[in-house]
Amino acid sequence: MKKWTIDPTHTEVGFKVKHMMFTNVKGNFNDYSAEIDFDNDLKEANLQFEAKVNSIFTNNTDRDNHLKSADFFDAEQYPTLNFKSTKIEGDGNEYQITGDLTIKGITKPVTLNAEFSGLMTDPWGNTKVGINLDGKINRKDFGLTYNAALETGGVLVGEDVKLNAEIQLVEQK
Repeated sequence: MKKWTIDPTHTEVGFKVKHMMFTNVKGNFNDYSAEIDFDNDLKEANLQFEAKVNSIFTNNTDRDNHLKSADFFDAEQYPTLNFKSTKIEGDGNEYQITGDLTIKGITKPVTLNAEFSGLMTDPWGNTKVGINLDGKINRKDFGLTYNAALETGGVLVGEDVKLNAEIQLVEQK
């Protein structure tokens, strides 16, 4: 099988979560890696992904530091989050990638929707693949339980986290 790795200059790995019950806060992981092995059929692929928790970026240093703390990700004890595919279904451009997601030492199965954009050769002769991923997890399933009640009712941080990634892969020769 061919080996593919992330082209970090053309990839974003992010998430969104409700803040104060009515607006979304966006964030990214800026230090990550992935290896994907496949030839011509994405259904036969093996995918492994890792993100460094200390690379979380939400455009607010205080919030980033709080997310890295034991209240949330506990980056000191659990420095990475990981995903490893177990099954890929679909064809053409639309797929569902099921795998094991590990956050804070807790592993749960999740399914991500994937849009496969196909193969291209860039101007420098590199073969590239584009994949767009999205999905949703409940953060409490992974031990991310911190919250604060609001005086007006509701909570500070929503439970559902929307995952999204725009990934460009480059074939390793």
